[in-house]
Amino acid sequence: MNSELMLCDSKRSQKTFLAVFLLVLFSLVTAQADSDTLPDAIVGNAGPLSGDSVQYYSANPSSVGYLSKPDGEGPHPSVILIHEWNGLVQRVKETADSFADEGYVALAVDLYSGRTGSNPQENMALVRETLAEPAALIDNLNAAVNYVKNQGGSNGKVATIGWCYGGGVALTYALGGDHHDATAIFYGRLLADPAQLAHVDHEFYGTFVENDRGIPITDVENFVETLRAADIPNDVHIYDGVNHGFWLYVDRDPKNNTEPAIDAWNRLKQFLQRTLS
Repeated sequence: MNSELMLCDSKRSQKTFLAVFLLVLFSLVTAQADSDTLPDAIVGNAGPLSGDSVQYYSANPSSVGYLSKPDGEGPHPSVILIHEWNGLVQRVKETADSFADEGYVALAVDLYSGRTGSNPQENMALVRETLAEPAALIDNLNAAVNYVKNQGGSNGKVATIGWCYGGGVALTYALGGDHHDATAIFYGRLLADPAQLAHVDHEFYGTFVENDRGIPITDVENFVETLRAADIPNDVHIYDGVNHGFWLYVDRDPKNNTEPAIDAWNRLKQFLQRTLS
C-alpha cells in the first residue's frame, strides 16, 4: 500500500477515535448531571449519619455545625447548607451526607446557637431573633466559608444552599458576605433592589413554587428581572402543583413532589458543576 495512503488512513482513524471518545465522555457527564433519582435524604430513606459535629464558628461556640466529607483526596468543591426556620435538624444533616455522596464537602451551619424549634411559634421567634442581627448571621457564614476552604482536599470554591428561612439568609449573605462562588435559594425571601444586587459577582439558582403564600410569584419575577438587568447569570424556576418546602421533604407528598423535585435536583447539580468546577 502507498505510504501516503497509510498515513492518511492513520490520521483518519485517530480523528475518528477522538470524536468517539469525546462523544462518550459527553454522554457520561450528561448522564451524571441528569438523573431520575433523588437523594435518599429528601425522600426519607437516609441511613445513619456519616459526618461529624464541628465547632466552625469560634465567636459563638454554641453554634455547632455538621460536616460531611466525600471519599477521596480531592480536590473537592464545598457547599454551605443553611437550615429552614426550625433550625439544624436531622433532615438537613442527612442532606449534607447526600451532598458528600455527590463529591462535595458539605457543612450544615447552625444559625440558632444550638437551638431548634418544635412548633411554628418557636420557629418564628428564632427567625425574628436572628434576622434582627444580620451582621451576626454574616459573621457566622464567613466563618463557615473559611472553615470549608481550609479543609484538606478543598478546591477553594464554595456555594451556599438555603431553604425557606435559609434561602433568604443565603441571599443576604450573597449581598454582604465574603466572596463565594454561587448561591442557591429554595423558596426563600427575595428582594429586587438593583443597587443591592449590583454587588453580586456570581450566579444564582432559584427554586420556587406557585402555591406559596409567603413568596408571591410577582416577587420571583421581579427578582429575576432585576438579575437580568444587572447581567447576573441565573437559573430560576417556579413549579406549579407543589407547596412550599416540597424539595427537602419529598416524602410528605411523593405523588406530587417527586417529578418537580427531580427536575430541581438535576438543575441544582448542573448549577454546582457549572459554578464550582
